[in-house]
Amino acid sequence: MASMKCTKCGAPVEFDAGDRFVKCPYCSSQIFIDRSGAGFFYALPFSVQENDAVGMFRRWAGGSTRAKDLDKLAQISSLKKQYFPVYMFKRDVNGMEQVYVEPAASTTLPGLHNLKVPGGDLKIFDDKFNTNGAEMIKIDIEMAHYLSSLPGTPKEQALVYFPIWRLDYVFEQRTYVVVISASSGEVFSGPFPPRSSAAYVAVAGMGFVAFLAEGLLAVLSPILAAGLMAVTVAAVFAASLFVARRM
Repeated sequence: MASMKCTKCGAPVEFDAGDRFVKCPYCSSQIFIDRSGAGFFYALPFSVQENDAVGMFRRWAGGSTRAKDLDKLAQISSLKKQYFPVYMFKRDVNGMEQVYVEPAASTTLPGLHNLKVPGGDLKIFDDKFNTNGAEMIKIDIEMAHYLSSLPGTPKEQALVYFPIWRLDYVFEQRTYVVVISASSGEVFSGPFPPRSSAAYVAVAGMGFVAFLAEGLLAVLSPILAAGLMAVTVAAVFAASLFVARRM
């Protein structure tokens, strides 16, 4: 719960994150909660726990663009539970509400400039909020830094502590980093060890040369060329399947 002073009698009035109006318990005045200028403080709870985060990383590492067996061979060297601060700006732009999210801390971690804040899950961040041991990343960018570049008129502006898992892993003696949103489970990655394309290029090159030669042969012996093309198609398919499974 957050609190504010009643605009009529000055008494403290508590309210929740989603409240638009609240009644003063002392003078019964109906109070509109104006978020257009004040900076509110919110936090998102961790929906993705440690074991789930590791599983999400392994599934991501098993993708077709990642190095062969990265999901099995990557060694997790560090897994940190963190709250990363972002500013959330709700703006009225030509009669439509637009939401902008900007980092409140300097970072080179992947994905933290593209976070999406689910409004329904926001909790008031105060001394009663349980961080469950998560590291709180320090704010070093002021909200005013972004205000002049935002379109429209303000409806709400707030600081939101966003839950993330920072996972460092080692593959072939190099260290890489991914960030896992502990709200949505989305995985953000910077540079990662890619799957080698050399074998695929070699198979495609050999198939091209074979088809070119068989095309020239078709001028002299169409039946023989057709038979050879059928063999080439089967060979290219088998080679591609081998490369996909083993390399």
